[in-house]
Amino acid sequence: MSTASLIDGAAAPVTIVPVAESGFDAWLSGLSPASRQWVAANALKAEAGKHLALPAAGGGIAEIVAVYDEGQPLWALGGLPDTLPEGDYRLPVGMAPALATAFAAGWAIGSYAFTRYRKRRRAPARLVWPEGADRAEATRLAEAVWLVRDLVNTPAEGLGPADLAAAAAALGKRHGAAVRILTGDELLAANYPMVHAVGRGSARPPCLVDLTWGDPAAPKVTLVGKGVCFDSGGYDLKPASGMKLMKKDMGGAANVLGLASLVMAAGRKVRLRVLVPAVENLVSGNAFKPLDVIATRKGITVEIGNTDAEGRLILCEPLTEADGENPALLIDMATLTGAARVALGPELPAMYSNDDGLAADILAASAAVHDPLWRLPLWKPYRKLLDSNIADINNVSESPFAGSITAALYLQEFVSRTTPWVHFDLYAWNNAVRPGRPEGGEAQAIRALDKVIADRFG
Repeated sequence: MSTASLIDGAAAPVTIVPVAESGFDAWLSGLSPASRQWVAANALKAEAGKHLALPAAGGGIAEIVAVYDEGQPLWALGGLPDTLPEGDYRLPVGMAPALATAFAAGWAIGSYAFTRYRKRRRAPARLVWPEGADRAEATRLAEAVWLVRDLVNTPAEGLGPADLAAAAAALGKRHGAAVRILTGDELLAANYPMVHAVGRGSARPPCLVDLTWGDPAAPKVTLVGKGVCFDSGGYDLKPASGMKLMKKDMGGAANVLGLASLVMAAGRKVRLRVLVPAVENLVSGNAFKPLDVIATRKGITVEIGNTDAEGRLILCEPLTEADGENPALLIDMATLTGAARVALGPELPAMYSNDDGLAADILAASAAVHDPLWRLPLWKPYRKLLDSNIADINNVSESPFAGSITAALYLQEFVSRTTPWVHFDLYAWNNAVRPGRPEGGEAQAIRALDKVIADRFG
């Protein structure tokens, strides 16, 4: 359970005193001379993520001071569950409810460990639920992040297309959603030829998950997530270094499921639809090949300039399906291009949108909840880089430039100009450990998007 490290009470918990970086000097000046000497001897500075145990006069620990960035309270205590000694801890009373909720959620998120294949090395430290914390909200946030991390961290052997579909179905069942799954040749019968073409090279057949939840009369919010459970590159085979992390190529699907979890758990006033094409992009006798031309659900023919640019191929058909319902908001998320990572690095998802008002709202929400992302342009002059001599469009550009932008422009071909649409090209992975964020799969942009959905629709 994501909140198992939070408890209702304890006999003798140690107090954790969160100190904002900006308030560090004032806190320090209020200590006794002996305590100030102890802080200096242990080189504790006004640096977020640092903590120190202050000794009690008779031995033992008087309290733990934890320095945090007041701009990012969610991560204030995220590193403590696995770094403090096992035992019970508490926060001071009288904190603002929003701050108490953020601290509790961050503690729960920070206690995450991927335990499918081995037991965790030690139990996390436990925190008494802070006074005034919104337990439902903290649990909602933690469960969504844990879901994303678990899905992304699972190796391809344990998470093929059918397994990803089953995870989506299980999420839907918990919240009373309806889930339909198309598998294998059912995709052809339902007019998803491109999803089928990309996934047919695997012995594990491709799937399309279609989850619906909420009042049918409510505004339609549709999420589309790239579910490539493993990407070898197909016939345009990746090198070993490029293939190593490709279990995470379903990170877009994991994140839309995390966002769906947030939306459903909060009871947002929307008609939610989640479309996840789930495939493996492998090499076999019947795998799709370079320079094949494949017709899509929309009728647009696509020349396959590179089989390793498969993510946009499986996204374009669910985008077409979603767009046909005239949703009030259409969101897609994908671990789509290395070019976005070169431009922005692993911590900043690239955002593209055809709606400036929507983009502005998302950026404002990103700042408000400290869920970073960055907008890049749908630069229309680059569309010509996707021209094909024999089909309506090529799936790649031969130019080495603007790879993330041209991928977004490809997807835009399948969305009406009047549909408020936003595309995220994200990494879904932590390369290094930060407080509350271990190396491995990660949720990105979903808290910002949840806020936008709440602000727009309730």
